[in-house]
Amino acid sequence: MFQTVNFVKKNILSARKPLCYQHSREADLAETEEKKREKRGWRQNPDAVKRDILSVAIEEFAAHGLSGARIHSIAAKTRTSKRMIYYYFGDKKGLYVRALEEAYSEVRAGETELDLGQLTPRDALARLVSFTFDHHRSHPEFIRMVMIENIHQAENLTGSEVIRRLNLSAIKKLEDICRRGEAEGVFRKGLDPVALHWQISAASFFNVSNRPTFSAIFGEDLFSDDAQIKIRSQVVDAILHLVEPRPKPGEES
Repeated sequence: MFQTVNFVKKNILSARKPLCYQHSREADLAETEEKKREKRGWRQNPDAVKRDILSVAIEEFAAHGLSGARIHSIAAKTRTSKRMIYYYFGDKKGLYVRALEEAYSEVRAGETELDLGQLTPRDALARLVSFTFDHHRSHPEFIRMVMIENIHQAENLTGSEVIRRLNLSAIKKLEDICRRGEAEGVFRKGLDPVALHWQISAASFFNVSNRPTFSAIFGEDLFSDDAQIKIRSQVVDAILHLVEPRPKPGEES
């Protein structure tokens, strides 16, 4: 009889548990199951997890810099944890360097897709300049990361073999275009691909990096879509004019 009474009491108390308790319990179970699924994802596709982390990290570092970015903020915006970020990248500086490498890698990958070797030298150079201008304009986070690294005197970039190798490939592409143009007589001889890369980067980079101050002083007119198309065309024309053969003394028309 005593056991029967206790059994009934337990069932009554259980039935009287508030709905909020039941809902909380259900939420906890759902959260636990979600974490289990995330952990399975980490194990099954670690490359996708790292790409997700790097994508968010680029935005965070671009917005807050190396010192201002927070690992917990990056973790909160990805399907992972601080522990997994440290597991993959070591520490915040390690993540920052990898994010910088990823940002440069995206630029170089885009250049490779242009298939410049199939174009005439002039068309190849024009396409490369247009791509650089458009890429920088549509990826201000890349520009901000480079600006931040310049503030740090490139101390993090200098130690990256990945970035050095990536940017050597960019110079190699320009060198190939220059040499083909020289051989066909459409470019002047003795072009320096590194200097040419500087010229292309300077115009495309300034267009993004100095927009806030330029707009504050002169207004936003140059940054409308139509105006940007015109500026891009002018930058392409300026670079093409820069590489054209120079007339010899006495040959000017």
